[in-house]
Amino acid sequence: MRLTPMVWSALYLLALPIFTAMFDLGVIGATLAVLLGLGVFWWLRMAHVLGPPTGPEIQLDTISASHFVEKARWCLDRLGVAYQEVPNAGALGVFSAGRTVPRLRVRTGLVVSSIGNSADILRYLWGRYGSVEPRAVFLEPSPEALALEGELDRYGVDLQRWVYYQILPDRSLTLHLWGADDPGLPAWQRVAVRLVFPLLKTLISRAFRLSPRAHQKVLANIEACLTTMEERLGDGRRTLLGGDETSFVDITLAALSGLWLMPPQYGGGRAEGVRAGIDALPADMVADGRRWKGQFPLVAAHVERLYREERGVPAADISPAG
Repeated sequence: MRLTPMVWSALYLLALPIFTAMFDLGVIGATLAVLLGLGVFWWLRMAHVLGPPTGPEIQLDTISASHFVEKARWCLDRLGVAYQEVPNAGALGVFSAGRTVPRLRVRTGLVVSSIGNSADILRYLWGRYGSVEPRAVFLEPSPEALALEGELDRYGVDLQRWVYYQILPDRSLTLHLWGADDPGLPAWQRVAVRLVFPLLKTLISRAFRLSPRAHQKVLANIEACLTTMEERLGDGRRTLLGGDETSFVDITLAALSGLWLMPPQYGGGRAEGVRAGIDALPADMVADGRRWKGQFPLVAAHVERLYREERGVPAADISPAG
């Protein structure tokens, strides 16, 4: 969430009643102030329409530590397209502007399209590049692949609930993971996330319905999904779909499971500002991860191999297509 000219215009209009009362502008003064704000807003819109296209062709709005972001980011990197990542702090966007991440913004001329939800982003990438870019074959959405992705995405939501149940009681850890200590984020976001942390904590707890009883169900769901994936890999296959080539389903499993396996390559070099050491994490969270690694060794080995082979390359070394 960036303070764009459009956002400044909206903030100006929202603040007008306060300024009117503070400085006793009266009817005429308030009317002139409104007209000034509308004039600036119109000028900004016309400058956008009449001026040359600006900004990156593809932009990915992210939270650095998000596992669903890592899914979309990984696929973009693997595809080799040039894009700009715009990291945001914690849950500010979803609770202030109703915007979830990852969110892909695609500019075609003067038009900017916005695509949310990691699965929808992958469908867009396949539709745009599938027929022109040989590297896009890993994104081909067969019925089996889509069914597996849906199961894994539900596993990803359960992992969100698992993480928040563990970390929200620790204010400093949660803020760190949200990017409050990351110099790569705008200063105002780092300040804002600290100021509104109590509110965000309450909203997240209610949104995810966090409770000890619900947490036990979340653990059962996670382990049921991991059991299914372990069984699929149990026949010696190299990938979840059974072929030799990695697909977006394997990437989905790896990206989402990075939350508990915590491989050093997580984020492809773009999550370093929010990384936390094992010693800083809740003991139960670390214990769950270690138990799952021992209980589901094939899944753990599959995920770790993918991170070693595909995410060990620094982000700056990934060449764009074309």
